[in-house]
Amino acid sequence: MASLLVFAALRRGSRWIVAWFRRWPRWCRRALAAVIVVQLALGVAAAGYVASVDLPPDAVPPQASVLYYRDGRTVLARIGLTDRTDVTLDKVPPGVRQAFIAAEDRGFYEHHGVSARGLARALWSNVVSDSGQGASTITQQYVRNAYLTQERTVGRKAKEAALALKVEHRFTKDEILERYLNTIYFGRGAYGIEAAAHAFFGTSIDRLTPYQGAVLAAMVKDPTRGDPAVDPEWTRDRWKWILRAMSEAGWLPDGAADQTPYPAVAEESVTAATIGGPNGLILDRVEDELVAAGISRQQVRTGGLSITTTLDATAQQAATASIARALDGQPEVLRPALVAIDPADGGVRAYYGGDRGRGFYDDALAARPPASTFKPLVLAAAEERGIGFQSQYNGTSPRVFSDRGGAPLYNQDNLQCPVCPLDIAMVHSLNTPFYALAEKIGPNRIRDLARRLGVPEKYGDQVTMVDVKGELAPGRTRADIALGRYAVTPADLASVYATLAGGGTRANRHFVVSVNAAQGDLLHQHEVKSARVLDKAVAADVGAVLSQVVEQEGRVPGVAAAAKTGSQQYGNTVDSSDAWTAGWAPGLAAAIWVGREKPGPIRTKDNKAINGDGLPYDIFQNFLAGAFAGRPTGDLPSASYVGRLEMADLETLERGAGAAPGQIFQGPRKGDQVDKSLAVGTWSQRVSRLTGALEKYAASGTDFSVSFVDSKTGRRYDYQGDREFVAASVVKVELLAALLLQAQDENRELTAAERKRVRKMIVASDNDAAVKVYAKIGGPDGLRQKLTRLGLDDTDPDPQFGLTTTTAEDQTRMVSAIMAAGGPLSQASKELLLQLMSSVNADQTWGVSAASFEDEQTSLKNGWLSRSTENGRWIINSTGRINGEKTDVALSVLSNGHKTQQEGIAVVEHIAALTRSYLGW
Repeated sequence: MASLLVFAALRRGSRWIVAWFRRWPRWCRRALAAVIVVQLALGVAAAGYVASVDLPPDAVPPQASVLYYRDGRTVLARIGLTDRTDVTLDKVPPGVRQAFIAAEDRGFYEHHGVSARGLARALWSNVVSDSGQGASTITQQYVRNAYLTQERTVGRKAKEAALALKVEHRFTKDEILERYLNTIYFGRGAYGIEAAAHAFFGTSIDRLTPYQGAVLAAMVKDPTRGDPAVDPEWTRDRWKWILRAMSEAGWLPDGAADQTPYPAVAEESVTAATIGGPNGLILDRVEDELVAAGISRQQVRTGGLSITTTLDATAQQAATASIARALDGQPEVLRPALVAIDPADGGVRAYYGGDRGRGFYDDALAARPPASTFKPLVLAAAEERGIGFQSQYNGTSPRVFSDRGGAPLYNQDNLQCPVCPLDIAMVHSLNTPFYALAEKIGPNRIRDLARRLGVPEKYGDQVTMVDVKGELAPGRTRADIALGRYAVTPADLASVYATLAGGGTRANRHFVVSVNAAQGDLLHQHEVKSARVLDKAVAADVGAVLSQVVEQEGRVPGVAAAAKTGSQQYGNTVDSSDAWTAGWAPGLAAAIWVGREKPGPIRTKDNKAINGDGLPYDIFQNFLAGAFAGRPTGDLPSASYVGRLEMADLETLERGAGAAPGQIFQGPRKGDQVDKSLAVGTWSQRVSRLTGALEKYAASGTDFSVSFVDSKTGRRYDYQGDREFVAASVVKVELLAALLLQAQDENRELTAAERKRVRKMIVASDNDAAVKVYAKIGGPDGLRQKLTRLGLDDTDPDPQFGLTTTTAEDQTRMVSAIMAAGGPLSQASKELLLQLMSSVNADQTWGVSAASFEDEQTSLKNGWLSRSTENGRWIINSTGRINGEKTDVALSVLSNGHKTQQEGIAVVEHIAALTRSYLGW
């Protein structure tokens, strides 16, 4: 009876549904019917497609891939399996398995090979955000790695899904997971989870914890970036994400991601051999390029591919030989890089980023200040504005420009060229004419041209060619771009010069010509895309000017060449931290860099400073000669003489500074004001004569004080050293010392934000940063308490830090506290203070450094202040340390009452030089 009632109810319900459906508009009923028919048809088609796809009997065995030089025959290198040991699933701890499931496919044990929910999520993400998100299950990933290529096409994706369904039918879930874990690539040459456990943790898989397993699971998404030694922040973030997923699944305790320390990982693979020498980094770059083209690293290393590169065997041999020859016997700290590009197609013909092999730091991709190698870009930008290369500019040294915070700009060796044609200024690498030119045409135009020629808009998250935080104009480009102060990589500088060499036509840099599968099918073919970014006549003019540089520095045997050298000054020393040569011959452009892994002075085995016209130029000459050995190169295009002859900048010359156009002569140099002949007699006699000279100088109306301490002999000298003067910016050294003491008291290091702030305060003399530091240490009371600990009793803090009064004696006490052993400041704090003081205004030599010589280093802080309460009179102070092989002194000069800033600087320099002239330290 009950069943009859249910049947009757169903009949009534079905009749109601049919009646309700018939009330729909006819077009709605037809549309629904069409959808149902299409769905059925698609289902039948899908089922038929799946049935038509044959599952291979087993995965294709891994095969080594071969890289060829551009001739397609000469082998460059082989990339093959280096480490693989299959294990059964029972050897993999459950927690490690769960880490992979949490990372890659949380519904692995529920779906049948393809996740409908994952497909929908990926489709939504791609439509909404164009993220390119995948929807692969573990089964699909196994199929792709075992049977298919990594191409991103609908056809490959459909075949992947069909094979995944068949794999699920043939194998159990545990069998699929086992095969997957033994197949995937983890980086460091490790294939499969057993090899990965050894490569990253130095142990077997059965000994791994779930937390170590999560480290390995994090690498599957990107085996290169996922290596903790490559990008630890990215890997740690993904590791925590995996731990949170495991906690949500109940496999780990709540909060494990935030409470568990990150497992220790070997810095380098403890098992896998790698390809050494310069070719190792070439392979890395080739692999990066192929990954960007849709070919996975695993396919490169196991797919038996034939890869034809752009590298030229002769040019590559010339690169390695020229570098080896130049650095033979030189200090091991020196690091070279060389990138050579064919301007016609952007193909890299030679590449040297280091000789330690795969996975190591690539100096060719490390951004460094390019120094004077950027001056040709200034000239090109000027010609685009109609200013010809024979225009005459003021090449005197020093000059003061508006966007340098008052810091004078000097030419190298303080060369003078009052009426200086731009091509002559280029040959002698003079700074002041090109800085003035950059100000005239606008730094932004030079930056925009650099980006057109080949410099990217960003390195990581940092915008290129703009001031960063802590510099004078964060986010803006100053005329310092003319001096090559904004870092670029050797590879990108090579691209820039290749565009100039190509007559202003740019072809993007690349390493790969083509890729063929093991069966011979073409997987990838590079398509050369060129674009004109600079007028051909302008490029010809730049080449003609740079050919004069080659005439000056030395010709390349048998090769017509154009080049520019550059040297980035290290602090305010005579040393360079980066030395460059960049240039070209017809058909080949190259950039060469020599420096250190971390910026520091670079010197030869003979202890001579290395500049761009030294080792880098030697490498450039030998490289081009070797690369073109046995074949003609042709000539460079003749000058086109674009633009007008301009002389407007000569209006800035002082009266009486006339000279013949192009005339160059030596200006005053460091230490010129010191007269060593005055340092005679006993110490007391020298002191007496110095005091007399200073009294005579003071009688002329100059108000100043001097304090001197020699740390090597213990001798001291003061002239009115206990007189109070307004400190201006020299007090920023005390502010930093106080902050460091406070951090020491709190048993901590400075935070990243504090480090940025103090660098701005000391190096860029940023007042806003100083105000924040002053507040951090407790204002006047906090500073006074720290000054007492430092032994500075004569300094009286003011609410406005710059109006703090101090004495020259207290300033030398501060410098001595940094120099001497012991005291309240830790060694690390002292080193930071000296490092920042030695970086102050690296291009200026004014202040107490006037008492130093070329082979000595000055760590200083200068201060200047114009006071309206004193009719705009200037306070000019300078304090610092001068040290060399036989010298280590603290020197402070405080002064006020100057009519102009330049007058005050001249007074301070004269007093500092008089002190050394008479005392003879």
